[in-house]
Amino acid sequence: MAPGRSGPARRHGRDRRAAVVHAPGGRARFTGQAPSAAVVGGGLAGIAAATGLAERGVHVTLYESEPGLGGRLAGWPTRLADGSTVTMSRGFHAFFRQYYNLRGLLRRVDPGLDSLTPLPDYPLRHSSGLHDSFARVPRTPPLSALGFVALSPSFGVRDLARMNPRAALPLLDVRVPEVYERLDGVSASDFLARIRFPEAAHHLAFEVFSRSFFADPRELSAAELVLMFHIYFLGSSEGLLFDVPAEPFPTALWDPLRGYLESHGVTVRTGTPVREVRPLPDGGLDVTTDGDTERRDALVLALDAAGLRRIVADSPELGDPRWRARIDRLRTAPPFLVSRLWLDRPVESGRPGFLGTSGYGPLDNVSVLDRWEGEAARWAGRTGGSVLELHAYAVSPDADRGAVQAEAVRQLHRIYPETRDARVVDERHEWRADCPMFPVGGYRDRPGVRGPDPAVTVAGDLVATGLPVALMERAVTSGFLAANAHLERWGVRGQTLWTVPRTGRSLPLRGLAALGDG
Repeated sequence: MAPGRSGPARRHGRDRRAAVVHAPGGRARFTGQAPSAAVVGGGLAGIAAATGLAERGVHVTLYESEPGLGGRLAGWPTRLADGSTVTMSRGFHAFFRQYYNLRGLLRRVDPGLDSLTPLPDYPLRHSSGLHDSFARVPRTPPLSALGFVALSPSFGVRDLARMNPRAALPLLDVRVPEVYERLDGVSASDFLARIRFPEAAHHLAFEVFSRSFFADPRELSAAELVLMFHIYFLGSSEGLLFDVPAEPFPTALWDPLRGYLESHGVTVRTGTPVREVRPLPDGGLDVTTDGDTERRDALVLALDAAGLRRIVADSPELGDPRWRARIDRLRTAPPFLVSRLWLDRPVESGRPGFLGTSGYGPLDNVSVLDRWEGEAARWAGRTGGSVLELHAYAVSPDADRGAVQAEAVRQLHRIYPETRDARVVDERHEWRADCPMFPVGGYRDRPGVRGPDPAVTVAGDLVATGLPVALMERAVTSGFLAANAHLERWGVRGQTLWTVPRTGRSLPLRGLAALGDG
């Protein structure tokens, strides 16, 4: 077991107020002749959609343009200067306990979730010296909010007296899609300014959370921020602690899930981008790749914003003008950096596996991978070194990337001074710009799962699901919803889903929230 790991993420019950999302009824599965479906995109959304369809007997072909599955959680081998072959990836992802549908997907291949390991804390650090932690914060609202305020050094008595509690009332009763109707026209930064949160709390906690959407809080919709508070903090008793894969993503997730899909008859075609889709008069679709064109009865587009825009633009007969215009207006968040450093010496033993940071230039978090990832721990044990990962979100597209990389490392040296004298055995720097942007006023342009053509559904974390889900959980949930929409057309029962509570947790708090509408 890697140093600092506390064992697998043991299965535990859902929040007793979790909401069930029943699938439409129908027969259990196809018997005999079954329809065919194309799923375009091999990330979480596409894998969930392919799973939901294939488990009911649909003939599924999964197309992925990259060499492997995983989307933004993909991983690939790379050879270091010392001769070691290791796995590089798009970086750290937190598997929160309220990701019920993602966990349900993983349990297909890992019933006990032994591939995940819990991290003991979610620590935050500001360059001013302030620290925060969620390890001791109660999990159940409203004690979670009260406990965080009581334990956080960023909330003083004078700060609390200056706050505007009426402006914070929308946090107490979050509903979808009503939260977008109320707050999508306001930025996350302006919403927090209305509440007059203490400046230290704004930077130490809330900016860290908002930047998890890869966006500057001045550009992010307040509705998305408020929904996030409901999911992770004020609306759920699962708390803010999370699990991480105990091995690199391909080993822990994608290789087992690919095997599961293929065991259910799915044809997985990696390295195969779909170029065009053409609806047919009989209700089917022609799906064209570089090599051929094949007819399918249904289609799931499980792509990032740029990929979805491209395939819609190149498929002029797909959808209707209004739907196509909305797709064309989707935006991608600014670039982000993932830097991984293999160092010749360990960091101090008390360093956490993950640390959220603020006020350190471009640096948003630091992970010590050998605290929890088996491959990194084995490399560190063999060499006496350590493996660190740095993230910088929402970087200006015009920024000098080399300078950003160097500055992130310089800030690492401020945070963990023992790294200053370490020799970098090798390093990798990944720049990407493919996360969805949720700008102020942008909700009206986000596609739903269902579009104008019943044979075509859309999935991904950019999709408006009408449910309190976000990030990886939104991707998986939308994938299952996309599969369910097709299964409903065919009279086959779909996948039952779960979410955090779909309203505020208590009647008194909901009553208080209603005062904010007055």
